[in-house]
Amino acid sequence: MTEPVISTQDLTRRFGTFTAVDRVTFSVEAGEVVGYLGPNGSGKTTTMRMLLGLLRPSQGTAQVLGFDVATQSEQVRQRSGYMSQKFALYHELTVGENLAFYAGVYGVRERARIAEVLDLVGLRSLERTRVSALSTGWRQRLAFATAIVHRPRLLFLDEPTSGVDPTARRAFWDLIYELVAQGVTALVTTHYMDEAEYCGRVGIMSEGRLLALDRPSVLKSHALPGQTWDIVAEPLLPALAALRACPEVLRAGLTGDHLRAITPHGASAHLLEGLLQGAGICPLRVEAVEPTLEDVFLSLAE
Repeated sequence: MTEPVISTQDLTRRFGTFTAVDRVTFSVEAGEVVGYLGPNGSGKTTTMRMLLGLLRPSQGTAQVLGFDVATQSEQVRQRSGYMSQKFALYHELTVGENLAFYAGVYGVRERARIAEVLDLVGLRSLERTRVSALSTGWRQRLAFATAIVHRPRLLFLDEPTSGVDPTARRAFWDLIYELVAQGVTALVTTHYMDEAEYCGRVGIMSEGRLLALDRPSVLKSHALPGQTWDIVAEPLLPALAALRACPEVLRAGLTGDHLRAITPHGASAHLLEGLLQGAGICPLRVEAVEPTLEDVFLSLAE
């Protein structure tokens, strides 16, 4: 059996009396794409920075690519690619100059490799363009290029698609999987619930704790306590209040212009319609639906 690419045991980080990451244990196998899902401040970035050796754990252990993050962090960083939230680029330099600089930091001297990476991320035509003139989507691609120029075995991508449009996000995930097909492993943090569906496994973080880690389909089928419902009713807010007051409803919330509810298995649309009508509310649609990762996250976090 091969050694995991990432392995943690009770990994913890405290800042004074505040616990940012609380006894997190998980492993990542070679060739996986693992998403770390959670809101800002849930501990995703702190976990990633500990795995890179940029922050020392307050407690617990972690091995990355066979190296201890507390004592062998240089070896980890030499073999890993890291794309931070802030896209650490030099805006006064061109695309090509930025990539050449990062290649030099990693000891990559072949001009052919720089050209190869520019082609991979679609930036060859912008090679002589200053970074200050690029859109957020093109800067994202350049930041990704700087993280992969040295052919890392493992990628740490921290909120890589934050601030870009859905089309650019989809194209970026295509890039990730192009590398994974070549044997690269990726750990990706995100707060986009739909984006986590692209991952082979998803870890759900809340308030520093890893609540679950599994395939999206498994999380949806096992992490929820019952059936998920889509409900359209008028008036909307009184309908929400009526659902929340009902003991047969485990959770209810707003989702755009409709409601989302979770009930125990066995509850019926007729029961929910009757509940709403009894509160003087008109149920326009009550439909059993497949749960989303957002449903899973909200259920686990509560």
